[in-house]
Amino acid sequence: MAFDYPEDLKYLDTHEYVRLDGEIATIGITAFAIDQLGDIVFLELPEIGDEVEAGEGFGTIESVKAVEDLKAPLSGTVIERNDGLIDAPEAIAEDPYGEGWLIKIRIEDPDADFDDILTAAEYKSQVEGEE
Repeated sequence: MAFDYPEDLKYLDTHEYVRLDGEIATIGITAFAIDQLGDIVFLELPEIGDEVEAGEGFGTIESVKAVEDLKAPLSGTVIERNDGLIDAPEAIAEDPYGEGWLIKIRIEDPDADFDDILTAAEYKSQVEGEE
């Protein structure tokens, strides 16, 4: 099955994505991850004002198959969270790269670890090996 991996995003090997707009990072999970999880039934996200650390968990996503930790691609402070998804977590699957975003953070250092995160081509190459 072929999935879209927008070129303007960066990816973690744990299947989160990040869209950077200045010092604001929008974080979500990829279509591949959603497909692997199956029907999503529960989502736990941090509160506004919480700090997240790159590589550390910031919440969980639960499906009928598994519970997975959500990993932060960058460090920063949560400035917004997608509360609509907490009430209707299955909606993530409808538009993972648009309305299905999870949190937005103000990053501490815009020049930080962003280079260590995968490009769309690198991520696609990795996940196609998992299919």
